[in-house]
Amino acid sequence: MGKSKFQAAIEFTKNLFTTGAFTETSRGVEVEICAHLPTGPNKIVVEFGMGYGNITREILSRLAPDSKLYAFEVNAEFCKTVKDENLDERLVVVNDSAENMNKHIEGQVDGFISSIPFTFISKEVGDQIIRASYEKLNPGCYFSQVLYSAFHFKRFEKVFDESSKKVLKNIPLEFIYHCKKR
Repeated sequence: MGKSKFQAAIEFTKNLFTTGAFTETSRGVEVEICAHLPTGPNKIVVEFGMGYGNITREILSRLAPDSKLYAFEVNAEFCKTVKDENLDERLVVVNDSAENMNKHIEGQVDGFISSIPFTFISKEVGDQIIRASYEKLNPGCYFSQVLYSAFHFKRFEKVFDESSKKVLKNIPLEFIYHCKKR
């Protein structure tokens, strides 16, 4: 990564309402949020809230060579940084909101990884993203979300067939929701 941790923290803080964080997620989150990524050839994975790409790199390290990762990010600077640093042809950086996913991806998806700050977006937009993701997700696959609160968990439970929550005891606490479509 070209940015120092301090520079990244400044950028995240300046964009708090779009990133929902003061800094990048921990290494523990990178590993846990990717725990249910699909294995095997020719998979499509979507990431919402790419930031500077620390979770993106973890996703790519787990995907097969013929798979594809669509990484959505509303911050143009974050998109430029990741595009400049990443030469992986499996990565498609999309400078757009998750609510516009269907404009960029045809067909079904084999997994979602999200760090959308649901606290800072309207309930209507958040619910629309959750429902659209469920509809686009292949059966047996997961939507995994990181948040700094357990507050939104019930929203996911209402849509997905199975939902679990894991707490990573960092400062601040990090909650990973793993939500499955049967």
